[in-house]
Amino acid sequence: MYSLTPSLDTGDALSTLDRLLVADINPDHFHGAIHHLQRRFANYAATCPAPFIAPGLVVTPEIRRQSEMYLPIAEITKIFNRLYCATLNYPPILSSSPFHNALSWADTFVDLPPQMQFSINPSTFLEHLLNERNLLTMFLFASFLPRRFYGGFRRYIGQAVFIRKWLLERKNPAVRCLDAACGTGEDSYGLATLLLERGFDRKEIQIESWTIDPLEVWAAAHCSFPHDRQRETRFREETTGLFEQGYEARICFRCVNLTNPRAVEPFDLILCNGLLGGPLFHEAHLVKNIVANLAGMLAPGGILLAADSFHAGWKQHYPQQMLRIVFEANGLHTFLAGEGIGGLKPGTDSPDLCVNELNFSTIDRPSISCVEHRRGVLASPSSHQGQS
Repeated sequence: MYSLTPSLDTGDALSTLDRLLVADINPDHFHGAIHHLQRRFANYAATCPAPFIAPGLVVTPEIRRQSEMYLPIAEITKIFNRLYCATLNYPPILSSSPFHNALSWADTFVDLPPQMQFSINPSTFLEHLLNERNLLTMFLFASFLPRRFYGGFRRYIGQAVFIRKWLLERKNPAVRCLDAACGTGEDSYGLATLLLERGFDRKEIQIESWTIDPLEVWAAAHCSFPHDRQRETRFREETTGLFEQGYEARICFRCVNLTNPRAVEPFDLILCNGLLGGPLFHEAHLVKNIVANLAGMLAPGGILLAADSFHAGWKQHYPQQMLRIVFEANGLHTFLAGEGIGGLKPGTDSPDLCVNELNFSTIDRPSISCVEHRRGVLASPSSHQGQS
């Protein structure tokens, strides 16, 4: 299991990154692919009508069609998937790459960061990646940590207000927290900031932050984004106070698969933002599996919070009502919490009193007819054990 405690030391960052990247890649292994792409591009350059692919180009259906005719994205994707597998010391999540579901090479190229748009020739682009280690590193991070995946700090302001109230009413000076879909760590550091502001002793807190992608673990732990130095600067400005107070030592970023997590001590607070019912996990059995796992990790009186900013299409496919049903099926009392919902696990901390005192808006319990209508989502979580 790949896990890291935050550190801003450059030597630490380089050392831990070396664990993720293959030390030496033999360009000869891509000799045939480079020549194949070069032949494709030569034909494109010689016969394709203008306009050519270029930075800033608005890709029209006609440009996309021409790109596909001369530079089929399926061929290019296969080659670059080989590159990902050859350069990373772990199985990459290829569905997160810019090539997955790309409509054309033209679409892929114009979405690359500006510093990587130096050649529209995929053969030349591949050669540079194979021969320039720093460029390859930037490309890997740009591929698997694109800006569109993340919302930055203070994305869920209403949820933060909720957590502040919950912390204010909490009588136990110790708190264990889990950011179950931490991404690059913004919510994890944001939670640590709330604890610092509320005066929690750093020795009394622990924040576990989980994601499935090792590059996200590395970026979060080292507050570093090789492909986006402006983002890195802003990120470090946001986290400076935590490092000055030593709070970063109470955070641990880990690679964990939420469909099959490891056994852990119970948590008082679990965040699962931007995940359930969205692009990655929207199938009913997967959502039920993850919620069951998270609910099982809550301490008595603990709360599970889930917020998102998914577009209307995903909310139609998996509305909040369905997620509430799954929470309730796992013994959690649901309520509104900022941009999403919360579930409270009954226990010795008088949860009903806690909810009333904080004036959290409770939600009407779903009816049996609603449950039946929603594709049997209320079925016992154990009925899908073993599914991934």
